[in-house]
Amino acid sequence: MRPAPIAPVTLRYAVFDDAPDLLRLAQLDSAEPLRDPVLVAEVSGRLTAALSLSEDRVIADPFMLTAATVELLRARARQLSTTGRRWGLRSAWRSAGYRRTSTAA
Repeated sequence: MRPAPIAPVTLRYAVFDDAPDLLRLAQLDSAEPLRDPVLVAEVSGRLTAALSLSEDRVIADPFMLTAATVELLRARARQLSTTGRRWGLRSAWRSAGYRRTSTAA
């Protein structure tokens, strides 16, 4: 008997295009949709679990084994909170050196 292959897992911030998959996950999990910012876990390219950083709430596909994936999401969230990293595009833009400019004259 061969051991099951290990599937690649990707953890990342959710983006606008993830909205349909996040809604599907919430419906499968019989839960309310998550509030931003959200970390997602993709297993073999498929969104299987998500964690709201503002609510500390998880949704996951109940038809897949997701306990280990959820633990990875929680561990990553802890890393982000201990480094003091702020979430969101505005913070990313600031750290990249972009400044907000006024259009009023």
